[in-house]
Amino acid sequence: MMAVLAILALSVPGYAAPLLNTYLDDVPVAEIVPGAQSYGTPLAEGAVVPAVRNGETLGHVFLTSDFVTTTGYSGKPIHILVGVDADAKVTGLRMVEHSEPIVLIGIPESKINAVIDRYVGLDLIAEAEAGGSAHDLDIVSGATVTIMVIDDSIVRAGLKVARSLGLGGLMVEETSGITKTLKADPDPAIVDWPTLAGDGSIRPLTLDVGQVNAAFAALGDERASARPEPGDPSDPFVDMRMALVSVPEIGKSLLGPAEYGNLQSWLSEGEHAILVAGRGRYSFKGSGYVRGGIFDRIQLVQGDVSVRFFDRQHRRLGRIAAEGAPSFNELDLFRIPADVGFDPAEPFRLQLLVQRPVGPIDKVFTTFDLGYVLPDRFVETVSPEPPTAEPQVSGELAASDPGELTHLWKRIWEAKTVEVAVLGVALLVLTGVFFFQMQITRSERFTFWFRIGFLTFTLFFLGWYANAQLSVVNVLAFVSAATTDFSWSAFLMDPLIFVLWFSVAASLLFWGRGVFCGWLCPFGALQELTNRLAKLARIPQITVPWGLHERLWPLKYIIFLGLFGVSLYSLSLAEELSEIEPFKTAIILKFQRDWPYVAFVVALLAAGLFIERFYCRYLCPLGAALAIPARLRMFDWLKRYRECGNPCKRCANECMVQAIHPEGHINPNECHQCLHCQVLYQSPTKCPVVIKRDAKRAKFMRSNSPHSSAINPAEPSNKSRPTLIEPTQGA
Repeated sequence: MMAVLAILALSVPGYAAPLLNTYLDDVPVAEIVPGAQSYGTPLAEGAVVPAVRNGETLGHVFLTSDFVTTTGYSGKPIHILVGVDADAKVTGLRMVEHSEPIVLIGIPESKINAVIDRYVGLDLIAEAEAGGSAHDLDIVSGATVTIMVIDDSIVRAGLKVARSLGLGGLMVEETSGITKTLKADPDPAIVDWPTLAGDGSIRPLTLDVGQVNAAFAALGDERASARPEPGDPSDPFVDMRMALVSVPEIGKSLLGPAEYGNLQSWLSEGEHAILVAGRGRYSFKGSGYVRGGIFDRIQLVQGDVSVRFFDRQHRRLGRIAAEGAPSFNELDLFRIPADVGFDPAEPFRLQLLVQRPVGPIDKVFTTFDLGYVLPDRFVETVSPEPPTAEPQVSGELAASDPGELTHLWKRIWEAKTVEVAVLGVALLVLTGVFFFQMQITRSERFTFWFRIGFLTFTLFFLGWYANAQLSVVNVLAFVSAATTDFSWSAFLMDPLIFVLWFSVAASLLFWGRGVFCGWLCPFGALQELTNRLAKLARIPQITVPWGLHERLWPLKYIIFLGLFGVSLYSLSLAEELSEIEPFKTAIILKFQRDWPYVAFVVALLAAGLFIERFYCRYLCPLGAALAIPARLRMFDWLKRYRECGNPCKRCANECMVQAIHPEGHINPNECHQCLHCQVLYQSPTKCPVVIKRDAKRAKFMRSNSPHSSAINPAEPSNKSRPTLIEPTQGA
């Protein structure tokens, strides 16, 4: 019964009845399911027909067009009969009807049929696990679009049928009826490019020469391997960006108000549009659309929906209006028709076809995916109204929501393997330093230069190279996601940011917020390094009076609480207000921004020349956000003497952020874990306690020396030993 309901649900809207029965009389069942003698009783009004022998079902036969869109180059469906057995493997195929002009008047149909025959034995279980990409795409030169349509339709229709029938253990998940839809946005905000790129409103696909050559080598075609793409492996091949500009905030920000108004006029009811931007040596448009009116290098895929764009669905864009946008050679808008079944609230991907000539007319092809999912702030969930309806059956690929995201973030992590490895090594080194801080800080010189070197690494590698600058926006977005529709996949999209947050979470329990603020924050590193240069230039340093200092540091907590409160009302508004953070201007955009933003950052850095880490001390909302959970730390690692603060105040006077109270207590909420106080704690030339202890020890050793005339070695001394002052643990 469930199989019948599933197949009914999987039928493509737009057909009055399945078309399968139209072609069964013309194709012997044994061609589709070897060994079968006849077609059985149709299931679900003819959507699927069993292939039987002596009453035994050997497989099932279906028509791809009954389950997925199969519109080809001609704009008409390509109908293919497919057989699948109980193990979810394809047993046979037959193209029964098409209107492809390139096949009718150019390429022999035998070539297309030869490609189709290679799908015999296709393992749909493996395809489900790999998101439909477990097989190689075998394209015939000159019939790119046709072959891509055939490939998509066989795989996705096969998966739908196999799931609906439970073949090979594949099952269709029943949904709760909860759906996603776009939020209404009557007054969309205008945000800059880094904000849209940072929250996933703009998604990238970046390929270098090495990646493309490796992809063609993996195909196993010697002709392609013998003709590698020239250039250094790290040379850029193509850099693409995609955004769903029919979403008001994204469209208005990227296109500008006037061009967004033109877009709205261009789109009809139910239609959507994407912006695709590209640069590099490979064009995502090519020139095929000039000859045939269709863009054969890209296609949009969502579940069982495939959209290929024709010239009438295309518009060129002159420029990107969003502030901070990089330059691109190609800027194009593509319209998604309303009748294809596209859902903007669900994940989708843009598939890029890359071709390589291997002969006078022959080419080899491979594909890359640019995955896309709208940020949660643009989407809302809609629960079903009672009474609860019958369970609905999803006809998309297995777990298409998480599957697409998982496929995307895994690819991103693979592309960032080197950067993640470098960061991992740096974190291991830093962890070792903190676990063995007393041994490390015995050498003041080593500690100083190690810190300078690590801060330089943080600024140049984590900051300006990798753009791995944490922000209070990350905190607000995490809280928002945790209280709505949390997904780990979304947070895995940026490997370095994810690893940094994981390390910060661990360090908060051991040492507090200071590990990040003092060592891993690129802007903090920029402040400290510039202040070091200021000291070398003999710029006078200002010591803020303690009474004023302790009244200024709560400012950052007030700023954070204000941003947090605004985020509960509007996350996008909170992100705009978070511009109080100079990170975007100084680190992400490297000061390439309008002058008011640059002037703000320069003012903060200028203040930091006189007051070390001025911004960190008094204004940073991220530092405040980290200080709150840091109260849960389990250990006090920084050692103190009873004399610290009374009478000795050397550590307090030399603390770079004045985190040590006059009485000697270290404020863990303000401490940046620079370890300078631990250097002083062991210094035989700077710490009065150590100096006094060493003096007593030296005096004692002299008094017990056999060369001393003051003591008779044969008699015990009446002098008592000096009492050493034991260190106590401070905050």
